[in-house]
Amino acid sequence: MTQAWQTRTWDELKAETQARADRGAYPVFGITPADAREALAMITSLDPDEWGSAWMTIGDRYRERAAAAEQQRDIKATQDALLMAWRHYTLGRWPVARSRKKVEAQAKAKVTFETYGRCVDPPIETVRIPFEGKEIVALLQAPRDVAKPPVLVSIGGSDLWKDTVAIQSRAFLRFGIAVLALDMPGTGDAPLAVAPGAERMVSAVLDHVQGRADLDGRRIVVRGQSWGSYWAARTGYAEVGRLSGVVFQSGPVHHYFQPEWQREAFKTKEFLFDYVPSRLHMLGQPTVEAAFAFMPTLSLMDLIQKPTPPMLVIAGGKDTQVPFEDFLLLMRNGSPKHAWVNPEGQTMGRSLTVKDDDITAGVILPWVRQRLGV
Repeated sequence: MTQAWQTRTWDELKAETQARADRGAYPVFGITPADAREALAMITSLDPDEWGSAWMTIGDRYRERAAAAEQQRDIKATQDALLMAWRHYTLGRWPVARSRKKVEAQAKAKVTFETYGRCVDPPIETVRIPFEGKEIVALLQAPRDVAKPPVLVSIGGSDLWKDTVAIQSRAFLRFGIAVLALDMPGTGDAPLAVAPGAERMVSAVLDHVQGRADLDGRRIVVRGQSWGSYWAARTGYAEVGRLSGVVFQSGPVHHYFQPEWQREAFKTKEFLFDYVPSRLHMLGQPTVEAAFAFMPTLSLMDLIQKPTPPMLVIAGGKDTQVPFEDFLLLMRNGSPKHAWVNPEGQTMGRSLTVKDDDITAGVILPWVRQRLGV
């Protein structure tokens, strides 16, 4: 059923993946054009196992390089090779592990990232927070020589999870800001499915931060990316008194959840491939029609008039995944907000000339520093 929504043939997908690798674009971040060309040459069809196997082959080679560098006590070479191995394993399981080889790639990505996190400085620590008989698994990194740093709680999206968020957030450390990265509901290691009220998972993370002597629980900003922004917003409405700010970057609000929008969004070519399997997995829905029926229950319309902490809202004027009207809904309702819009931008505000890292460094980081008083 989901194949009917496939937007690219294999030849088209191969060309688009290579083009994104050439310019370092989502979701082929950090993978060299040469490595991409080699992996893509191993694939002949849209079979998910072929995809997972090819990227794992390159990832395994980098793991071997990391092991050799570790034997030689070359810390920098070990870190670089582990990071590259993780990037390939992550792309191998992307966007969702729905086949044997993709599951294998996902397992390798997790183990490799934990190894990488232990050998970088500052380290990336796995934190396990008890929650409703289960646990929230988060990734904490704190700046050196800062006694009680303020905290950015950063929520991953539907297809790039807490490990990717942790890598993208390293830039905050040099400004004395700790980062706690976590998966949004319905993805990765999250203990809750997608449903209104699942933001209580993030509230439990705030409890954890405020209970730690080594973090400043009085200064917390919650950042969401793409679908993670939806949960950042819901947390902002629920925890207005405990947050210094919320970053909302191309998340859904109301129009997104309506079937008439989804019938077009499911055809988007912004998403590299397998948009529909990714969405069904995240939503916990068995079919496209079931997803269309479920999504209106997630609308934020009953919340948007309520106060929030200071909020930075980011959008792309040409986003085909999230309607621009959702950005306008947030801007026209509730508390005063700050906004940044790329008129030529797609989802997350990115475009051919404005990359994700540009938005983080030039827009989000200065705003977060201001809100945390850094």
